[in-house]
Amino acid sequence: MTQPTIALIASEVGVSVTTVSKVLNGHADVAAATRERVEASLRRHQYQRRTTRRAAGHIDLVFHELDSVWAMEILRGVSAVAEPDGTPVVVSHLDGSHRPDRARIDRLMSRRPLGVLMVLCALAEAQRIQLDRRGIPLVIVDTDSATSARVPTVGANNWNGGLLATRHLLDLGHRRIAVVSGPRDVLCSQARVAGYRFAHESADLPVDPDLVRYGDFTAEAGLSFGLALLDRPDRPTAIFAGSDMQAMGVLRAAARLGLSVPRDLSVIGYDDLPTAAWIGPALTTVNQPLREMAGAATRMLLDLARGVPVQASRIDFVTSLVVRETTAPPS
Repeated sequence: MTQPTIALIASEVGVSVTTVSKVLNGHADVAAATRERVEASLRRHQYQRRTTRRAAGHIDLVFHELDSVWAMEILRGVSAVAEPDGTPVVVSHLDGSHRPDRARIDRLMSRRPLGVLMVLCALAEAQRIQLDRRGIPLVIVDTDSATSARVPTVGANNWNGGLLATRHLLDLGHRRIAVVSGPRDVLCSQARVAGYRFAHESADLPVDPDLVRYGDFTAEAGLSFGLALLDRPDRPTAIFAGSDMQAMGVLRAAARLGLSVPRDLSVIGYDDLPTAAWIGPALTTVNQPLREMAGAATRMLLDLARGVPVQASRIDFVTSLVVRETTAPPS
């Protein structure tokens, strides 16, 4: 089949070749209705730009939000690979959203990056096609790797992390174990809770649904849910938090209520951020190698941008339990 040309697209839509070129290059000065008609024609003809991957340019690193130590670990991992390569990194965020709107995509494409690295967020299929049509590769860093097989993804095994944390607490003798996970609509949160549930099922123990809470990975959420869970007559003897920051909030809640950790309460976090080893008591947590994940995703993106095929479209890093000072048998 003959490769469609810009002239063919322009003729079909009834616009100029310049207008089609502007849409292809992500320029914002095209009316929304016209842009949609051009994009529809490009999709219909499966238009692919006749260019090779650029060997120079910058990486657009897009976070769903950028206000945590967790995000800094990802940034350090990206920089560790991009800086020696001489590739600049432009950082932006989506104010907590997990998908960019049209204005953000237009701004991104107008910068014409070497490639796009998205963290805990993704593109709609039509947006992905826009990037692909312009020869801009996309790689996702997502802590559950639940993306289309067409999008290279680097993640970690969250189900295993939830299982390891809960089994550790069960092996210590805890039987009322609460979980404060991340947002309910984020798959890594669901996977960690699924591992928590499976550990209970394997031990023939029921899960009290009132001990399963969904927060937002922040210390504030850990404090709020920690106070609610611990200020009750049938309080849990252990809490598995969906992030180290939430675990720190739980520790603050325990201190406010006069509970000693780990004598009165065991706490496990998730991520193994550098601060986890330095707080008092040092936090038992699940390690997911954030810097290594980000570095692997960056190398994958640079390879794709230079026309080097990747060996695997998905890479899942192993999670492991790091036992420190916040877990002990129930008193």
